[in-house]
Amino acid sequence: MNHVKDVLNSGRPAIGTTASVGDDAAFLAGSGYDFLLFDTQHSPVEIKELKPLVAAMSGTQTVPIIRVGENRADQICYALDIGAKGIIVPMVNTKEEASNMVQWCKYPFDGVRSSAGMRGEWGEFNSYREYMDAVNEQLLIIPMIETVESMNNIDEIVGVPGVDVLLVGPSDLSINLDVTLDYSSDKYQSALATIAESCKAAGVVPGMYFIPPGLDPADFVEMGFRFFTLPWNQWAIEGIENGLQSLRN
Repeated sequence: MNHVKDVLNSGRPAIGTTASVGDDAAFLAGSGYDFLLFDTQHSPVEIKELKPLVAAMSGTQTVPIIRVGENRADQICYALDIGAKGIIVPMVNTKEEASNMVQWCKYPFDGVRSSAGMRGEWGEFNSYREYMDAVNEQLLIIPMIETVESMNNIDEIVGVPGVDVLLVGPSDLSINLDVTLDYSSDKYQSALATIAESCKAAGVVPGMYFIPPGLDPADFVEMGFRFFTLPWNQWAIEGIENGLQSLRN
């Protein structure tokens, strides 16, 4: 029901890419990515505009994940109702904020999400209660850690039942640590190590919204990170170039 959960539970890294209005979601979903991440925080796109893109992913194992603009019940509800199987909330700084996020994502009695009917992409069920329980279990809940306050509260945040992945916002974290975009600094690297250790202790997966320039994804895997978005454009260009070259030789 949720391919990314299966990947993470197996101990493998989940690798996705970002997509938005204007991108071919069906093509990207059929390219082998574990998930597509749709951002509505730093883009002019409204959540409900993403419905056709999410629908285009139907029939693939690739999971639609939506980053809402802020930690609000209505935004989370909109994203879930159009078919998101994962929710990302930015700037989650406290246990209370993480708990609210989980509550708004899950149906009763694990949460307070309003019912909008059964969605077929989650599978077939004998009852609506069985459906709601399955969605509660399979939905990916992903708060972002981006501030000094969140670093100070990290153990409480990852300790909230229902949190699956703690996602680093690389730029904002560096800014708030006063090492702006200095991703290789000792202070920044120490923060990443702290995040990885706290997540491991709580059974939560640490992730990176993107791999900072100049850093190697393999180093993050070695540190324990297992959730990544990687750009698809250059890989697509290289694939086309290789295909053309094979015909021209």
